[in-house]
Amino acid sequence: MNITPVINGGKTIAVVSGSETLVSDVQDALDLMATVRYEVDCDRIVLHKALLSESFFDLKTRLTGEILQKFINYQLKVAVVGDFSGYTSRSLRDFIYECNNGKDVFFLADEQQAVEQLSKV
Repeated sequence: MNITPVINGGKTIAVVSGSETLVSDVQDALDLMATVRYEVDCDRIVLHKALLSESFFDLKTRLTGEILQKFINYQLKVAVVGDFSGYTSRSLRDFIYECNNGKDVFFLADEQQAVEQLSKV
């Protein structure tokens, strides 16, 4: 896992990247949050889609809600970046739409969009 701090609009944003699945369950998400807070001391995180297990994108598992609720409880804003067009679930598309209209969780196409969005909220 690589954590790169990016400063945009006076706000520090942690861009997390890597080559393997990093978040498979709630505990993994909590560990990631603690690591980002410790290493970068910020409350905004960009996560590449590949770092999340595929079960995250299956809303029936309830994993998505449990993980994102932890981010909100610990007052961290998160943007997941990647191509979400391959998911055919209407529920997931609606969920992504609702998140993108909020202030805490975003699903965006690329890292630059994510950094821009997180620096505004």
